[in-house]
Amino acid sequence: MQAEAKLLLHNEKRSFSCADKHEFVMHRKTKVLLMVVETARDYQQGSENGKGKYVRPDWDSYFIGVAREVAKRSTCDRGRAGCVIVKDRRILTTGYAGSPIGQPHCDEVGHLMRDMFDEQGNVSKHCVRTLHAEENAIIQAAKFGISLDGATIYCKMSPCIWCTKMLVNAGIKRVVCEKRYHASEICLGILKDAGIELIVLDDKLEEYPNQ
Repeated sequence: MQAEAKLLLHNEKRSFSCADKHEFVMHRKTKVLLMVVETARDYQQGSENGKGKYVRPDWDSYFIGVAREVAKRSTCDRGRAGCVIVKDRRILTTGYAGSPIGQPHCDEVGHLMRDMFDEQGNVSKHCVRTLHAEENAIIQAAKFGISLDGATIYCKMSPCIWCTKMLVNAGIKRVVCEKRYHASEICLGILKDAGIELIVLDDKLEEYPNQ
């Protein structure tokens, strides 16, 4: 984004217009105003009413956006997941899908796949080379002595069975995810019994190759 910056010195109240047609008012006692004016297009991108007023994202959208950035560090392309754990609107820890420290990554040597069977005999594919984003975030908190009790976790997909059990014991009270994970049906009951709120922003299955 290109922004227009102006340093203005005024003692009198007056109105004026900038290059992008947004009008601003200087007040009488204002001595110095450093004003950064974004283009009209940048205002409209965040607008809900199409009138050029920028609307900030709500907190859930904001932290989901952070989780998306964290996910770019993931080294497994099966979902390329990331997450962030938050309490009182403050980030406690982050995590992304990747191999243990010092071990080869999926992006380097390929996946380490295993078949898993449910009670109906259905088969699902899982890469066991990496830790999930949620696991890494919880491990980071444990390593640095950060309590997660009462926190919210933001992640790409609803948690798997292993991550779900870790979230319960870590004291997480709220899970916000973008989509559903293909093997998380059993987790719904665990989360409910533990009193953990689950919010799926887009009730669709996250799809990726060799699922």
